[in-house]
Amino acid sequence: MPSQPPPLTQPNTSSSSSSDMYTTSFAFFEALFAAGVSHVFVNLGSDHPSIIEAMVRGKASPSTFPRIITCPNEMVAMSMADGYARLTGQPQAIIVHVDVGTQGLGAAVHNSSAGRAPVLVFAGISPITIEGELRGSRTEYIHWIQDVPDQKQIVGQYCRYAAELKTGVNVKQMVNRALQFAKSQPQGPVYLCGSREVMEMEIPKYELNQAHWKPVELGGLSKGAVQEMAGALAGAKKPLVVTGYAGRNHAIPPALVELANTVKGLRVLDTGGSDMCFPADHPGWLGLKFGNDQSVAEADVILVLDCDVPWIPTQMKPSKDARVFHIDVDPLKQVMPVFYLEAEARYRADPLTAVEQLTEKLKTDKELKKQLESEEREKRWKELQAQHKQKLDEIAERAKPLENGEYCTGHLCRRLKALCPEDTIWAIEAVTNTLFVHDNIQPTLPGSWINCGGGGLGWSGGGALGIKLATEVEAKAKGRKGKFVVQIVGDGTFLFSVPGSVYWISKRYGIPVLTIVLNNKGWNAPRRSLLLVHPDGLGSKASNADINIEFSPSPDYAGIAKAAAGGDLFAARVDNTADLDRVLKEAIAAVEGGQSAVVDCKVAMGS
Repeated sequence: MPSQPPPLTQPNTSSSSSSDMYTTSFAFFEALFAAGVSHVFVNLGSDHPSIIEAMVRGKASPSTFPRIITCPNEMVAMSMADGYARLTGQPQAIIVHVDVGTQGLGAAVHNSSAGRAPVLVFAGISPITIEGELRGSRTEYIHWIQDVPDQKQIVGQYCRYAAELKTGVNVKQMVNRALQFAKSQPQGPVYLCGSREVMEMEIPKYELNQAHWKPVELGGLSKGAVQEMAGALAGAKKPLVVTGYAGRNHAIPPALVELANTVKGLRVLDTGGSDMCFPADHPGWLGLKFGNDQSVAEADVILVLDCDVPWIPTQMKPSKDARVFHIDVDPLKQVMPVFYLEAEARYRADPLTAVEQLTEKLKTDKELKKQLESEEREKRWKELQAQHKQKLDEIAERAKPLENGEYCTGHLCRRLKALCPEDTIWAIEAVTNTLFVHDNIQPTLPGSWINCGGGGLGWSGGGALGIKLATEVEAKAKGRKGKFVVQIVGDGTFLFSVPGSVYWISKRYGIPVLTIVLNNKGWNAPRRSLLLVHPDGLGSKASNADINIEFSPSPDYAGIAKAAAGGDLFAARVDNTADLDRVLKEAIAAVEGGQSAVVDCKVAMGS
């Protein structure tokens, strides 16, 4: 038998010192920064020696290297990147540990996908060599245990793009390709992974021309489509826009206002796609509903604009005679196995461009202008103003505190709105209370309302931190302080958000947010789901404890957060109306002074 070489006791290494080496890992960070990724949220493991070396080296040139944020939990890491990206439109990155770290992303990768947030996820994979053939070869027991056939499959179906780095020499092209997918509409998460050996490779230093790596650009509507839809809107008696994600582009809310001012009588319904799409102070505002509003059944012309669930057919749908047009960045909903709308036409187009085209046509076409300037239109406009005032009055009436001193979510949110800065950003994950929160916050500023957009509970803890961090970065460049950020979260969802990690990060990096916990002693969403299917079943008559959705005894939510922050956090609980304003003012002052605050609010059932 041919003789075998003696086993290597140490992995093969280059003669270069680590400070001189230009590796795949360092080029990876360079590529991220050059493409506009300013922050990398990390949860490190045995697959990251070269990543750690690159991060240490990068500290010497912070102006050309992304800022690294340590995150003790992967869900929080991705939620922070997600929140930052949703507000700014700039993708951020996270680094996690092999298959288990990828699994630790859990619901966060779903939220990024469903909520259209551009985030790049990188994970190492177990070393591909065993006997020290290459630098990075296996050195630990766990490298065998964490070796899986195809790690990408864990999250691949949620991602716009997923790939393994096979070599270091094209790492920058691979990063930019991934980011092209993340930034192109519909935006979303992307996933890259690479073995230790690939990430340890020494490669020639090189740069890319970033002008060659821009996202795919959507166009507008055809001339015929503009003519057809503008004519339908001009002739409609009860025109309606249903939207969900359009407000992600902060130029769209004012563009929709201009359209609504042109087509007097046009109303706008927001169906919860995560952004403030239309201001509450406009007479056409119908508020936020999750696919169930009477306006859908009443409308004779409906424009569905960048929306995933305009209505739920088992609860509400358009009349048979209604004309429905669908404009979307992804009208086919290519990641949804079952989806269809009975629309007479659908267009893949940029929503802002489409709205501007329609408004321009309606303002300049003589025949259409004649229809829009009729006495009937003026009458509808006055009716709409009266209906809007009535709606606001009814919301205010329902939000009044109870005679016994208890208060509901609506009253709490009205007081928050009155006491917080005018340009506050609201990070919402209130689940069954979301409609009450929206009705009473009544957002009017583009970018001021961001909710999860997906179904993975726990987004808002990291999401609020990411949003606040983004405002601080933007403000610092202008010599100002970042915006005030309020997280409003249900009690059950607060526990999903991994508060031990959230408030440690808040303290470690000086990212103060105000958290309002809506404490109704459990999860009410499962009861609602139960009643929609079995309205008269056994569960309809059972208590929350009997159907296993009650939190009793109630955890000390503010205490959990304070412990995670090492005691440096404003913590309070409010059970009655008499103490509410005082505690909220103290909490707001604490946050404005640089300290996070958590207020546990015992809310009564109802609006």
